[in-house]
Amino acid sequence: MLAPMVAAIVLAFAPQEASVSHQASGTFNVSITPVAPADGAATDLPGRMTLAKTFHGGLTGTGEGEMLGAMGPNQSGAYVAMERVRGALDGRDGTFLLVHRGVMDRGAQELLITVVPGSGTGALEGLTGVFHLTIADGEHRYVLDYTLPTE
Repeated sequence: MLAPMVAAIVLAFAPQEASVSHQASGTFNVSITPVAPADGAATDLPGRMTLAKTFHGGLTGTGEGEMLGAMGPNQSGAYVAMERVRGALDGRDGTFLLVHRGVMDRGAQELLITVVPGSGTGALEGLTGVFHLTIADGEHRYVLDYTLPTE
């Protein structure tokens, strides 16, 4: 019983891999294409869409994914999406996944888009972060707060 506790304490004080916090910002273009429901599907199922993005700025590359969304009465609804990003983040090439969760309650919006832990490949292995998006005057802008292990 003492051995597992000692092992946990030793691991807690073991040197951790160094990482550095960064921020990348820029714009992106997005195309959202509705996917036709399957034959015989219920008419009140969430709508399904594909996403295709092109990122500019600190993140350059493309994003592809799928999204489910539903709207209820009184400007209330939600969407979820999974997206694979391929490209360069401040000059480091690789891929990573983003998971989206958006909720609207009578017009009040809540949005959380995060890097899926452990999804980074290539020079983006170990990437963690939060993707913030704003839309102003029809332009999609992002700020990605992220951490990568030092090289």
